[in-house]
Formats: sequence, C-alpha cells, structure tokens
Amino acid sequence: MTKLRRFIWYLASRLLLIIVLLGLFTVTFYYAMNATNVYVVLKDGMAKRAQVIMMGEEPTELNKFFQSSYLQRDENLIQAIDGQSPYLCYTVRGIDHRLELTWMWCWPWESTARAEFVERIPRIDGRLNRAYADTARQLFGETYETPPKWQAGRYSATLVKENNQWHIKGITLREALAE
Repeated sequence: MTKLRRFIWYLASRLLLIIVLLGLFTVTFYYAMNATNVYVVLKDGMAKRAQVIMMGEEPTELNKFFQSSYLQRDENLIQAIDGQSPYLCYTVRGIDHRLELTWMWCWPWESTARAEFVERIPRIDGRLNRAYADTARQLFGETYETPPKWQAGRYSATLVKENNQWHIKGITLREALAE
C-alpha cells in the first residue's frame, strides 16, 4: 500500500509539473505573439502617420492602424489634413523612420495592451518648393532650405484588439527628446 501511494504521488507531482510548464509555455507564446503584433502595428502605424504629415499621403490607410476616435484628436494629423503642416513648403521624398519598443505588457487573455516606445526620424529627404521660399524663410529662418526636423519623443500607447486585430487607441507624449 505504501508503494502504491508513493507511486501515485510520484505520478501526480510529475503531471502537475508538466501542466505548470505547459501553462508557462502557452502564456509565453501568446505574450510573444502579442508583443510582435503590437510592435508591427506601432511601427507601421507611426511610420504611415509621419508620411501623411510630411509627404501628404492619403490618410485613409491610417484606419488600419489607429482607431478613428484617436485620428480625430491627433493635432499634428489634423493640421496636415487641413493644409497647415510645417512640411507643406517642402517636397519630402523619403524619411528614415525609427521606432524602438522599450516596454510592452499584455496578458494573453486580455484585449488591451500598453506599450512605451521611442520614435525618431533622423533623416528627411526633401527640398524646398521654390513657390513657398518666402513663407519658409519667415517660418524657419536661416535653415529654411531643408525641411524642419521631426520632434523625437518617448511615447506611451494603449492598443486594443478589435476583430482579432490590434489598433492604436491612444498615444501620449511622455518626453520630447533632443536629436
């Protein structure tokens, strides 16, 4: 009887260990999957946002990455759509967009994620439209021939999962960074 009890306890303890390890692997897998999806949505969404602001691209593609409620409150985006972007005087052909995800958390069973990231655009390939030379000189002074620098910053974002797809619900600037 003692040997049977030991044998059952041995099997139960090993089974419990296997269940705990499988649970840990499952949570780790879903966390990694969510982290990857959140990073891709942030990277592509913020790059598209910058392209709309700087290059005048069509803002309809932003709905793939952002909730419409956020797009209606984004001041920089609203200015660009209304034709008041500081990049209006320039023809921007390309940008070097960089995003570094510094922290992210999302439980596998939740549909909300929080992330912190740093966004930078160190290089902007663009030139002045001669028709706007006087306006650019008044706005930007001596450095009017090149497009103004993008304000780098440390942001925190909230993302929600809707229809099995992550969307950016809100972005808050935590700290403006000097280049």
